[in-house]
Amino acid sequence: MTIRLQGDVERADQESTGSIGMVLLCTFVAVCGSFEFGSCVGYSAPTQSAIREDLNLSIAEYSMFGSILTIGAMFGAITSGRIADFIGRKGAMRMSACICITGWLAVFFSTGPSSLDAGRILTGYGIGVFSYVVPIFIAEIAPKNLRGGLTTLNQLMIVTGSSTAFLIGSAITWRGLALTGIVPCVFLLVGLCFVPESPRWLVSSSFIQALAALTFVNLGGIRNYVEKMLMLLVKLLKSKFTLKLFKPFLKLNFLNLLESKYIRSVIIGVALMVFQQFGGINGIGFYASETFASAGLSSAKIGTIAYACIQIPITMLGAVLMDKSGRRPLIMISATGTFLGSFLAGTSFFLKGHGLLLEWVPILAVAGVLIYVSAFSIGMGAVPWVIMSEIFPINIKGIAGSLVVLVNWLGAWAVSFTFNFLMDWSSSGTFFVYSGFSVLTVLYVAKFVPETKGKTLEEIQKSINS
Repeated sequence: MTIRLQGDVERADQESTGSIGMVLLCTFVAVCGSFEFGSCVGYSAPTQSAIREDLNLSIAEYSMFGSILTIGAMFGAITSGRIADFIGRKGAMRMSACICITGWLAVFFSTGPSSLDAGRILTGYGIGVFSYVVPIFIAEIAPKNLRGGLTTLNQLMIVTGSSTAFLIGSAITWRGLALTGIVPCVFLLVGLCFVPESPRWLVSSSFIQALAALTFVNLGGIRNYVEKMLMLLVKLLKSKFTLKLFKPFLKLNFLNLLESKYIRSVIIGVALMVFQQFGGINGIGFYASETFASAGLSSAKIGTIAYACIQIPITMLGAVLMDKSGRRPLIMISATGTFLGSFLAGTSFFLKGHGLLLEWVPILAVAGVLIYVSAFSIGMGAVPWVIMSEIFPINIKGIAGSLVVLVNWLGAWAVSFTFNFLMDWSSSGTFFVYSGFSVLTVLYVAKFVPETKGKTLEEIQKSINS
């Protein structure tokens, strides 16, 4: 009965004709956390040679610095769902912003690998929480016809943050670049003072607070909205389960996710994150400049700048297409493109290794990486996060979301840590392995992933379990 009443509240929220202004404000504030995410991810690519030279780091020490971000993010992922359920979506974002600020200051004042790694792991923890709470917050406040596009802004701001770090890092010192990472955190902390909490989270602890928040979000349609909410309130007061709405949802553990009513959603969420990461994005992104240099490009910085610039417009296109083409077609087209990009990059290193068509090697390497990042940005980057935010019932969203985000960051760590070693083993083989995962992605999505475009969160969950 409790869950059914919550469903009534959610449908009233989605059906209201309220002003979109507050929804957009909430979204733009939240994606400051996504920009911070991108700033952290993009930091290592333009700073690799400078940090190694200034602090006298070996390739193994720098690989640890690059990949330890994902270790911190794993811990953030493990705790993100519980934190967001306990202190709210806004509280989780505030906490993460403060942790990221601390981490950036540690990087700025670093004099050796220990303090450098400590700062990196703190920023990793912060973005691990952001990676869960930002898309969840947006999905919970957005109307169904805009949910895909607005949630995709999460990925758009990630690549914008990453691209900004690439570009600024080409012009300033690595210590100065660390200070720029604090800026989105400050904007987030200020912006959170002006937006309401997620109504879906509030309803898990207090129906009255949720009513207030929903009214705040839907100021433009307040009469129609309040009429609906008053009817629901009368229905609520007649229920013998009233008091349950003033308590947190039933505590769950990971074993509950194996229940038949949840298992398909969990498998879909986990699988999409595995395919996203093992397609190689973090290895290619973290070490883009070194990849271009290895392929023989005369100016690796030009390739890195091109990599940074191409992500933003392509991700914007993906955001537009998200609610038009649907999730499944977009991710299959994207995975096909990442296959092509990886295959071209692998071919360039194969030709170099065999001394064939050497004048084509840099061109194929740059073309392959740019095709890869373009294809990834249009779908593979955003769609798994959008689907993750849609497929879980709210009573398991915290723990299931934590599991999915943890898997994502485990994959990110594995790929980013092993990339340099795999390139030493076989540069062409590394990219061919990534292209193989892209093929598997297309096959899996075509067979198992449902379309969620244009459906309410409740309709999506019913279709998965039907």
